[in-house]
Amino acid sequence: MHVHILGVCGTFMGGIAALARASGHRVTGSDQSVYPPMSDQLRELGIDIIEGYGPEQLKLKPDVVVVGNVMSRGNPLIEALLESDIPYTSGPEWLARHVLNKRWTLAVAGTHGKTTTSSILTWLLEYGGLEPGFLIGGVPGNFNVTARLGKGQHFVVEADEYDTAFFDKRAKFVHYRPRTAVINNLEHDHADIYPDVASIQWQFHQLLRMVPRHGLVVANSGDPNVMHVIDMGCWTPVERFSSGMHGDTAWYAIAPAGGDYSTFSIMQGNAAVAEVNWSMLGRHNAENALAAILAARSAGVPIETSVAALKEFQGVRRRMEVRGVVNGITVYDDFAHHPTAVATTIDGLRRKIGSARLIAVLEPRSNTMKLGTHSAALAGALSQADHVWMYQGPNVTWDVAGSVATLGKRAETVRDLDQLIAQLDASLVSGDHVLIMSNGGFGGIHGKLLDRLRKR
Repeated sequence: MHVHILGVCGTFMGGIAALARASGHRVTGSDQSVYPPMSDQLRELGIDIIEGYGPEQLKLKPDVVVVGNVMSRGNPLIEALLESDIPYTSGPEWLARHVLNKRWTLAVAGTHGKTTTSSILTWLLEYGGLEPGFLIGGVPGNFNVTARLGKGQHFVVEADEYDTAFFDKRAKFVHYRPRTAVINNLEHDHADIYPDVASIQWQFHQLLRMVPRHGLVVANSGDPNVMHVIDMGCWTPVERFSSGMHGDTAWYAIAPAGGDYSTFSIMQGNAAVAEVNWSMLGRHNAENALAAILAARSAGVPIETSVAALKEFQGVRRRMEVRGVVNGITVYDDFAHHPTAVATTIDGLRRKIGSARLIAVLEPRSNTMKLGTHSAALAGALSQADHVWMYQGPNVTWDVAGSVATLGKRAETVRDLDQLIAQLDASLVSGDHVLIMSNGGFGGIHGKLLDRLRKR
C-alpha cells in the first residue's frame, strides 16, 4: 500500500510515517517546513518528502492520504483531495486501524508529563522483556527514536487531547481504545479549541468510556480535575496514585524533606514497597514514574523490575536536557510551555542546585500561550528563579512585560532574539544555571548562547 502523509515532519506524523514504513508500506509525505532532524530521519527510512502542499502531489496516486491536523480547509491540496476519489484518513485513525488493532494499547494522557511518562513506561516494558512498540511525542534517551513497531503484544502511545483533523474534531486519544489508560493530570490548555476545563474533562470522559472492564485506569488522585473525570463515569478498575498521601490514594511517592526526588519511596498505604534511585528530578517526575510503574504492572512487569529499570532510564530530549556547560555556566533545554510545567521544572532544578543562581528564559510559543490565556499565572510560576528573561516573539501581542511585573527588576522582556542572547551572555557568571523553556526551537538560542560563551 502507498501511504502519503500530509504534515509528515511533525513529531506525531513523522512517527506514523516510520510505523507505516516498518509495516512494509511505501511511504511518501509533504510538509511546509522540511528541515533536520526529522527530514533526515525520514529520508534514512526511505521516505521521500515533498516541500509544500501543492495539489500536483496527488499525481503520485497514493492508496490513502493521511491528513495531519495542521491541514485546514482552503488549502489547495486539501481542496484537490476532497474533489478526488483518493481515500483519506487522520493520523490517529490510521494508527488505530493498522497498528493498534489486536494489540494491548497503553495510552498516556494528561496536560503535563505525557512524553516523559510514555518514555518511562516504554522503557519499563522493554526492560521487562516485552519488546513494546511505541509512538511518543519526543525522543526517549533509551531508544533515540520517536516510534517503533515493536515485536511484542504491547504498544505505548502518547495520548494527546488535541483535535484529530479538520474533518474530525474529536480528541486524538478517542481513537486508541486503550486497555491501560494513564491520566497524569488535567488543566485548561489548548485554549484555541477548548474554552474551559469542563470541555477538556468531557473529552477525557470519552476516553474512559472506551477502556474495557478487564483493563486498568491509572489516575492521579492528587488532581481534583482528574478525580472529577473518574466521577463522571468509569467502568474499569482504577489505581490511584499521587506524590504525597491523599484520602483515597492507594499508591504515593515520598522523598526526604527538601529532597529533589532523585531518590524517593514508593508507598502503598502505610507500607514502603520500594526505593527508587534514578537520574531524574522533581516531584512531577516522581509522579510520572509511579504512573508508569503501575501501568507496567498491569502488563505483567513486577514493581521490583521497574524500579531496577528506572536506574537505567536515560531521560527524554528537551526535558531538562543539559545542552552544554561552558565556563562553569550550565545551559538546559526544557519543553515547558504551561505555567504549571514551568513551575514544576524550576522547582526540580532549584532542589538540585540549591542556592546557586537560576536564570529562567521563557518563550511563550504554544497556541495557548500566544493567546495570553495563562498570562496571570506566569509570575508565580517563575518566582523561584533568581532572574527571568521573557522573549516576546512577533506573534505574541499581549502584555508580556506586564505579566511578570510583580517580579520587579528580576524580570526583563526582550523582543529581539539576538539582543536577548547578547544580554544573557553579558550577565552570566560561572556557577549560573540557565533554564531555557519553549515548545519550539526558540531560534536555536541554546547553541547560539553556548557559542558566545565559548568565545569569551
